[in-house]
Amino acid sequence: MFRVFTTKEFDNRFERIDESEKKRVRKILHQLRERGPQIGKPLKVPYFREKKFGSKRLYFLVYKNFMVVLAIALSDKKEQQETINKIISRFDFYKEFILDKLRKVP
Repeated sequence: MFRVFTTKEFDNRFERIDESEKKRVRKILHQLRERGPQIGKPLKVPYFREKKFGSKRLYFLVYKNFMVVLAIALSDKKEQQETINKIISRFDFYKEFILDKLRKVP
C-alpha cells in the first residue's frame, strides 16, 4: 500500500471542482493507494505521471522507495503543458515536501 499525500495546490483545486469530479478523483486516489506506479501515464520521467478523467487530468509523483504518492495538481487540457512545466521545475521541492511529511508522520 502506498501512502497518498496532497499539495495545497491540489487541495484548493479539488475544492473547486463539482461533486461528480470529486467522486472520480477520490476513486483515483484510492487506486493510487493500492497500485501506485501502475496508474496513469508516465510524463518526462517514470515517477511523474498523469491520470485522465473526463476532460481533466490529475498529476502526481510516485516515490517507490518511500511507498508514497504525492498528488500535485488537477488541470484541464488547456492548462496541461503549463502545469507539467511547473511541476517539472519543482521536482526538488516536492521531494523535500515528502521527506518533511515522512518525518512528521509515523
